[in-house]
Amino acid sequence: MTEERAEETGADESPPLLSTKEILSQRSVPKARVRGWVAGKAGVGGIVFLILRDGTGYLQVSAKKGVADPRVVEGMRQVPRESVVSLVGEAREDRRAPGGVELVAREFEVISKAEPWPIAKTAATSAAFLYDMRHLSIRGKKSIATMKIRSEVMGACFDYFRERGFTLISAPTFVQAAVEGGSTLFEVGYFGKKAYLSQSAQFYEEAALAGLEKVWICQPAFRAEKSRTAKHLTEFWMIEAERAFADQAANMSLQEELIAFIADRVLERRQDELATLGRKLIRPETPLERISYDDVRKTAEAKGVPFEWGEDIPTEAERLVSLTRSAPFFVTDFPLSARSFYHMTYEDRPDVTKSADLIAPEGYGELATGGQRIAEYYPLLQRIKSQDLPPEAFSWYLDLRKFGMPYHSGFGMGVERVTRWIAGLKNIRSASLFPRTMTRVSP
Repeated sequence: MTEERAEETGADESPPLLSTKEILSQRSVPKARVRGWVAGKAGVGGIVFLILRDGTGYLQVSAKKGVADPRVVEGMRQVPRESVVSLVGEAREDRRAPGGVELVAREFEVISKAEPWPIAKTAATSAAFLYDMRHLSIRGKKSIATMKIRSEVMGACFDYFRERGFTLISAPTFVQAAVEGGSTLFEVGYFGKKAYLSQSAQFYEEAALAGLEKVWICQPAFRAEKSRTAKHLTEFWMIEAERAFADQAANMSLQEELIAFIADRVLERRQDELATLGRKLIRPETPLERISYDDVRKTAEAKGVPFEWGEDIPTEAERLVSLTRSAPFFVTDFPLSARSFYHMTYEDRPDVTKSADLIAPEGYGELATGGQRIAEYYPLLQRIKSQDLPPEAFSWYLDLRKFGMPYHSGFGMGVERVTRWIAGLKNIRSASLFPRTMTRVSP
């Protein structure tokens, strides 16, 4: 309809469809349409209140008996929680409303009516039940806030590596050789052959160095670790990076700058979500503290969790040492027996690797593992043989050392682990939309 025709007939233009975020930012809108899910409902006297949720936030909507159309008031009173609705009304500032803005409804329509909500908020509601109902429980405020923080973590990684000239690549999920321990591989049938789900893209990243020099990936990884701790998943997302002409010192600098960049981004853009989770995140100052493996052993022993030199740091020892810190830190110089075969060692300490774990404070534990790789053919071949590994399984990986491989280093960082620390979550399962553990493959 033309403007002239609209004026002649007195017809109103359709109100603009606005998101909750747009309405909250404008504070006052004479007439707007909103749509979303009914996240909450209440009645006070002759006024009905709805809390409307869309992908950008929450908006309070009201309708007063005797002022609004009776059909609007009754419709809002009767609509079940989680129904999808569309409303037209006037947005105005109201300090009592969440976000300081309320929409006074003039029109109301149910787009999709929901059945009675099956999740009750009671003390008897178990975590197992909530994960059984994960397809519905992810609509909760804390789950939504966590996923937005997780998205920010991943987006920050994309920006960080792009700004530093790294090329994003992808790597196969089906592989024939282990990067980490063989006991943590998921075996799958592959057209009559054995294959495994990838634990890490590291080997493929190293292959890409000759053409791209600085590469990174963001993709799923799979580890069949029989661990029931608060920091383990069997399927998770990995941020991995490899860089040519970078020693272990440069590798740690890259990681600490990344973790500070991520924290800055979340603090800048996700304050509301941090508040929803009750998280007071402190931006880590760089350079981060470096603690040797040997010093960690001493601290763990003093706290009653001793372990033998050469073992990987037990989860409980790592947690207790982590509790003594308020900022992320590195644990350096792991024994060769606690690291994978490709790690470079010190010339004067052949049983100690140029590697480190990046550890989150407050008991959250390991975020990333990295190190300098063996760059020469014969030393790598000798290492493979010394650990009784089949050289033929690593033939193409060895080949890389025959055709121009400079010194290089890299690391792998768990997205869910970083999200857990950033968001202050008790369990890593909360950092995944649909977590996979030893006992859970559904929904």
